[in-house]
Amino acid sequence: MANNEDGIKDAAILMMSLGEAEASEVFKHLSPKEVQRLGEAIAKTTNLSKERVDEVISKFTAVAASQSLLVSNSSEYVRSVLKLALGDDKAALLIDRILQGGDVSGIESLKWMDPLSVAELLRNEHPQIVAAILVHLEYDQVADILKQLSERQRNEVMLRIATMEGIQPTALKDLNEVLFNVLAGGDKIRKSSLGGVKTAAEIINMMGTVIEGTVVESIRSHDADLAQKIMDKMFVFDDLIKLDDKAIQTVLKEVSSDQLVVALKGAQPDLKEKILANMSSRAAESLREDLESRGPMRLSEVEAQQKDILKTVRRLADEGQIVIATGGGDDAMI
Repeated sequence: MANNEDGIKDAAILMMSLGEAEASEVFKHLSPKEVQRLGEAIAKTTNLSKERVDEVISKFTAVAASQSLLVSNSSEYVRSVLKLALGDDKAALLIDRILQGGDVSGIESLKWMDPLSVAELLRNEHPQIVAAILVHLEYDQVADILKQLSERQRNEVMLRIATMEGIQPTALKDLNEVLFNVLAGGDKIRKSSLGGVKTAAEIINMMGTVIEGTVVESIRSHDADLAQKIMDKMFVFDDLIKLDDKAIQTVLKEVSSDQLVVALKGAQPDLKEKILANMSSRAAESLREDLESRGPMRLSEVEAQQKDILKTVRRLADEGQIVIATGGGDDAMI
């Protein structure tokens, strides 16, 4: 499903034009995040003109008509593309799930649950088991789940995520017992590259500055070098100042002015100036006025908007539209 806001709006209009039965079939093929985003867009969509609906349907018809089956052996195509994109180790588990029909219903069900429910489910499990389960989920969901755990358990889980070098088939058996055989056929599944320093850094990025500090310090007390490696891989909101002007401009195209105003309330002055310098004079002046007129805001509100902008930044980096430099040196990129 399209990442941009216009694409989401078009998709919402298309779903509404299909009718309940047909739309429900489409929703079955979407991820939890896509369902949430599309559902929110549908809820906000009102007062549509016939011309607007016709425009969306025509666009969809044109796209659908241009699609054709380009490969004769789809299984081999999936296998080759995933290995090329992810490497042999990372692609191995995913290929097995797709082509061998592995049962991942347990893990997949967690993706649909709210963070508190997942935390309650895992609260009494061993930190190693919790870590092995959480690395299968989206980083922002993991961050929200960890916030629901006690500080001690949260720190223990993060330490294990950071030191995880992969998941062996024997460890997958433990996951099977915890979550209804979620990774059936574990003996046949090769070690998958889950966990590690970068995974830990991505999760901690999503936690917010208060919790972030205690987690990193806890890891530092066990292993100072490991804590430094994690910090080198972290990319926080104020690190946006490391982006070049072109990248800043690309990010600004994806961020609403209201979102930017709230996020910049907690930013360093240098970053604010860099953002303003990459806007038109009229837009920059409007943003300055909004920043000055906006009263005090809760830290949680500011961090929530900063987190959303960071998600956009990471998506643009994954798509190759921008390059993000980490703290690991001049040649370090993600």
